[in-house]
Amino acid sequence: MTDRTDSNNSALAGIAPHVAAISLDNIANIAKQAFDKTDVLPLWFGEGDLQTPAFVGEAVAQAIRDGHVFYTYQNGIPELRQTLADYHTRLSSTAIGPERITVTSGGMPAIMLAVQLVLEPGDNIVVIDPVWPNIGGITRLLGGEVRSVRMDLDDAGWALDLEKVAAACDGRTKAIFYASPGNPTGAMIPLGVQQALLAFARQRGIWLIADEVYYRLVFGRTAGDTILDICEPEDRVLVINSFSKAWAMTGWRLGWLVHPPSLAPRLAMMVQYTTSGTTTFLQHAGIAAIREGEGFVAHMNRYCQEGMEIVCDALEQMPRVRLRARPTAAMYVFFEIDGMADSRAACLDILNATQVGLAPGVFFGKGSESFVRLCFCRSPDVLRAAMERLRPFLS
Repeated sequence: MTDRTDSNNSALAGIAPHVAAISLDNIANIAKQAFDKTDVLPLWFGEGDLQTPAFVGEAVAQAIRDGHVFYTYQNGIPELRQTLADYHTRLSSTAIGPERITVTSGGMPAIMLAVQLVLEPGDNIVVIDPVWPNIGGITRLLGGEVRSVRMDLDDAGWALDLEKVAAACDGRTKAIFYASPGNPTGAMIPLGVQQALLAFARQRGIWLIADEVYYRLVFGRTAGDTILDICEPEDRVLVINSFSKAWAMTGWRLGWLVHPPSLAPRLAMMVQYTTSGTTTFLQHAGIAAIREGEGFVAHMNRYCQEGMEIVCDALEQMPRVRLRARPTAAMYVFFEIDGMADSRAACLDILNATQVGLAPGVFFGKGSESFVRLCFCRSPDVLRAAMERLRPFLS
């Protein structure tokens, strides 16, 4: 009789090697340590504590009552695509047509579509980090190589060295991926630097994949800098966006991709073979969020800025903390802790000692082992309580 426990005959042994090689360690594994602890202040995930605006839920309920529960357009319902096109046109200096919009089931599927579109096994993507780790996982999942280019940090903040980007590219580089505003840094890549990246990408025939999920959470501004202001419609540029952050819709799983208009039929085909289309009634939530949500987005922006100020004011008074520059956008502060070499072990120690949940910097790219990420999109009372708990540990 065959021993069913034999590792050579197990289901796990039969999966694709490049899938088996992907690490299972992530932020959620840290959070699992506290699932049964009611006193933990969870600042590890990229999620705020504000509820989705009521008018968004009402739009979904009405859409269901109206019978919007069937299969629909694979690029997204025309009304949402037009609404998103108008939204981009209003906020940027360039007219964006609905033929450049594909609606997705969240920001992650938008990134997956973008990478699937351009990557073949054995190709590489140059990833600007520190960065949210999922882009690396997607690239490896599709049989590609990740080439990291770390941004430089000094007292003025995070900056991208374009020469390092160019040096990382070769004949098998299919895309350069960057997030602006960034997760975990809260930094923006200036439009002039993005212009230089675009010029280089045009010269080399490389795609740019820009994650602009935090585009509306820029402190003191209505919106951030977007590459859509400087690229041509048929440039090899893909822009990722999502309703998750600015509209407090993380669990709704609704996002979109801005792309060259010629790609719309190909993307519709790719959606057909993956999700078959984004949930119809949820797309009506997106319409309501865009059309009625500007007041909420402005409130979310102020909420994050207030949280940033509370947290940074406190961290700057803690002797073991090195915070060289305050974030100017997004919902995170990414700071160093003196004497910490292993951020994963440190975050577990901090969790056990203070009941505050932080994300280890090690997950955000090589060179971030002495950093931790804290999400400040939380109520002032929660953030002040967290700072009081952290103060003895980081002093």
